Amino acid sequence: MTNTTRTAVCVPAAGRGERLGPGSPKALRDLGGTPILVHSVRAMSRARGVDLVVVAAPADQVDQVRALLAGTVEDAAVTVVSGGDTRQESVARSLLALPADVDIVLVHDAARPLVPVEVIERVIHAVRGGHRAVVPVVAVVDTVKQVDAEGVVVATHDRVQLRAVQTPQGFDRETLQQAHATAEVDDVSDDAGLVERLGIDVWTVPGHEEGFKITRPLDLVLAEAILSRRRARGDIT
Repeated sequence: MTNTTRTAVCVPAAGRGERLGPGSPKALRDLGGTPILVHSVRAMSRARGVDLVVVAAPADQVDQVRALLAGTVEDAAVTVVSGGDTRQESVARSLLALPADVDIVLVHDAARPLVPVEVIERVIHAVRGGHRAVVPVVAVVDTVKQVDAEGVVVATHDRVQLRAVQTPQGFDRETLQQAHATAEVDDVSDDAGLVERLGIDVWTVPGHEEGFKITRPLDLVLAEAILSRRRARGDIT
C-alpha cells in the first residue's frame, strides 16, 4: 500500500428489497423525504479519507440514479454504474470502475443509511494500519440456536463469542479483487466471507446500533425515528 492512500466506497444498490414490501427498489425508497440511497452516499462522503463513491444502480435506472445523486454530495466524487443480478456481480462491476490510484476499498450496503461517520472512519483507519480486511461489528443480544431441517434445535451457541457484522467493510484493493475473482458462488451477502475463504484474517472494529440494515417495514419505522431525532438535535438538515 502506498504512503498516500486513496479510498473508494462501492455501494451495491441494484437489489429489489422484496422483504420491505412492493414498490420501487429498496435503495430508492423514501426515508424522511429523501431516498435511502442518498442518505447512505452522503454518510460515506462525510467520512474523512473517502475520495470516491461508486454506486451500482439497477440496470434500468442508471440515469435516474445518476440524476438523483447529482449535486447531493459535496465531499466526494460519485460515479454510477450498472449493477448486476446479484450483489457480488454489482460489487465486481463497481471494482472495475475504480481509478488505478485507489488503494483502499470499502463496501457498504445501500440499505444502511444511518451508519455514523465514526464507524466509517474507524474501518478506514484499520485498513490504513495494515489490516487487509476489516468489518464493524456489534454484540449479539439474543440467544442464537441452530436448528435442523425439521426445526428442531441441535445447538445453542455462546453469544459471548458471536458478533453481528455491519458495513462498511474495508479492504486493501488487491485483497478484495482477489476474493471476487476466485469466488465460487454467485450471490454473497458478505464480502468479508469471500476474503475468509482465501485464508486471510478479517479484523473487527466496533460498529454502532444505528448502523442497522433496513430490511423489513419495522426497520423503516425505526430509521424514521432516528432520523427525526438527529434532525431535532441539528445533526443533519
